[in-house]
Amino acid sequence: MPNYGYHLARAQGAWFRRLYRARLGVIVRRSIPVTVTLPFDVFSYSGENMVPEQVASIRSLLRFAGRPKQFTVVSDGTHSERSLERLRRLDPCVRVSPAGDWQPQNIPPAATSYLSAHPTGKQLALIMSLPQKEPALYVDSDVLFFPGAKMLSSLLVQRDAPALYLADCRLSADERLYRSEDEKKNPVNTGVLFLTRKIDWSKSVGRLLELEGAPNFFTNQTMTHLAMTAAGAVAFDPKKFVLQLDDQFEFADRYAGPDLVLRHYVNPVRHKFWSTLARGSFRS
Repeated sequence: MPNYGYHLARAQGAWFRRLYRARLGVIVRRSIPVTVTLPFDVFSYSGENMVPEQVASIRSLLRFAGRPKQFTVVSDGTHSERSLERLRRLDPCVRVSPAGDWQPQNIPPAATSYLSAHPTGKQLALIMSLPQKEPALYVDSDVLFFPGAKMLSSLLVQRDAPALYLADCRLSADERLYRSEDEKKNPVNTGVLFLTRKIDWSKSVGRLLELEGAPNFFTNQTMTHLAMTAAGAVAFDPKKFVLQLDDQFEFADRYAGPDLVLRHYVNPVRHKFWSTLARGSFRS
């Protein structure tokens, strides 16, 4: 029997995304009252095909968490000039930077081609470059913030850990980089990371240099997992910082609510990003 709720949610999400994209020129001019200043910088890596998600994500952060010192959208090089201008118009804190400006220092030449040319390698290069002068929050463009995000300003209190990460709900990795089953435990998702200071990436880069064959989509996430684990990073509270797939085939977004900080809507549940926004409770 067809799952009508699932197909309806996907159709609703696709319809609302088309509508949101069509109205981007108006949406980016719509101001959001912001009363809180966040004591850190925020970064995101995205391209032209994710502009609607990026706009909605930034607006949800401003609405529910506050204004960061700076929000830098690092472009993969595919953005049109119109999209870049729309992103800049979102808020005075938003700036756009090319991915080529974010290459980590002291990297062996054999690894630089991956970090400078591969789509997810360029994302990793940005993450490896963080933080700069201020602690940094990295968020993918398909992360939506909720009213519980007002607690983000307290992240700096957790100074005992060099970084915090979004716990993945399953292992999504380039398993060629692992050397034991223990290394696979507590998988890190690169969708949301908070870095208070630089961490050591030498172990991850070493594994990359030993890799047989070309890097794949999850090589960057596995390298991040290895570096975070070695640095003693800790996971965000998974009840408030959500990455889940178990409601994929349900009509409703099981996790959306006033106490939620954020949800990372990875591809299998991307339609819920838009169906949740369409229902209006947390619209941006």
